Amino acid sequence: MDWLSVMLDEFLGSITSTVVTLPNAIFKLVLSMLLGCVIGWERRRKGQVAGLRTFTLISMGACLAMLLSIYVPQEYMGLKNGDPGRIAAQVVTGVGFLGGGAMIQQKGAIRGLTTAAGIWIVSAVGMAVGVGMYGPAIAATLLIMLTLVSLETWEHKVRIGQESRVINVRVGRVVADVHAYREIFRAHDLHLSTFYIEIDYEKDETEISFVILARRGADYLKVFEALRMLEPTKTITLSSQVDI
Repeated sequence: MDWLSVMLDEFLGSITSTVVTLPNAIFKLVLSMLLGCVIGWERRRKGQVAGLRTFTLISMGACLAMLLSIYVPQEYMGLKNGDPGRIAAQVVTGVGFLGGGAMIQQKGAIRGLTTAAGIWIVSAVGMAVGVGMYGPAIAATLLIMLTLVSLETWEHKVRIGQESRVINVRVGRVVADVHAYREIFRAHDLHLSTFYIEIDYEKDETEISFVILARRGADYLKVFEALRMLEPTKTITLSSQVDI
């Protein structure tokens, strides 16, 4: 079995080498793909558009950028004259655009912050793999999963099951006072965090978006009925502001 030991030593020596070679480049790309898959699976499980394939490609792309950063000065300029950080530094900027695309802002409700942060950190995981920091990259992936899965449960417990929601009300006249709406939310044990008003004087319409905190399982139908009786209401919609 000496040949097996020799092959294993050669393999370990190859993947831990600071010189970019075909074997260690392939190993790093595969490892970054697997780590990106793990994080992407969690995001896809939450119904995010940026899921398995997106996170995998970002991790692999960051890893490849780091490999290029090391390879170019290694082969063409000499290790003393090149700067391996130049190409890799642009990954952070590029990933910022992807993170911005993952966030949605609508009438005071912002979604996708966690996914945007995940995109940013998975690129860092890919870069860590590309530079050969396998242990920190794997540890970071485990900590990311701990943050996304376990801390979510703890967060809900700390908030005693409260969740953020946006109730959008469109009224067929100009509304000058929202005090009556506040009283309804208070009567139904809903905490009003803030609200946004849009008035269309030409159409004589008012659109109000109430950002509230409510216990899980709240009976929103009764709340809607109470809100409808206040003004000549045209539509009432409920949307989630929970950052998933």
